[in-house]
Amino acid sequence: MGCTCGATPRPPVTVYRLTLPNGSTRQYTTRQEAEAANKRAGGDGTITVEHP
Repeated sequence: MGCTCGATPRPPVTVYRLTLPNGSTRQYTTRQEAEAANKRAGGDGTITVEHP
């Protein structure tokens, strides 16, 4: 196990996954980005939140 040298561990990153009706998926770091991409793609996609 690596040494963190006294640093606190980083918090987990939340990933917003956009799944489009054609089966393709994209990952975004903010919900706003995922919603904007969904809107550009026609608004029929599904956004799910993934916590590591």
